[in-house]
Amino acid sequence: FYDFPAAHWQHIRTSNPIESTFATVRLRTAKTRGCVARHTILSMVYKLGQSAQKKWRRLRGFKLLAEVIRGVRFKDGERVEPVKEGELTRVVNI
Repeated sequence: FYDFPAAHWQHIRTSNPIESTFATVRLRTAKTRGCVARHTILSMVYKLGQSAQKKWRRLRGFKLLAEVIRGVRFKDGERVEPVKEGELTRVVNI
């Protein structure tokens, strides 16, 4: 949790967007169970996901995602850089 940027913490802690999206999908698929073909139900789930996506908020600190993917280290929400001094290596907060 603390190894990610501080701007991402709120999004990491909550699972509400996932739960609300799947609740809608679960409700619709339960109501139509046995009445439709597999292809039809997959299309319906896809459309429900698209409509739910319109209500999602943009990730705070989304510009930091590239750094997270590249493997930049974070400590307590702050980016850290390794600094080499001779043969010793230590981590410094930026």
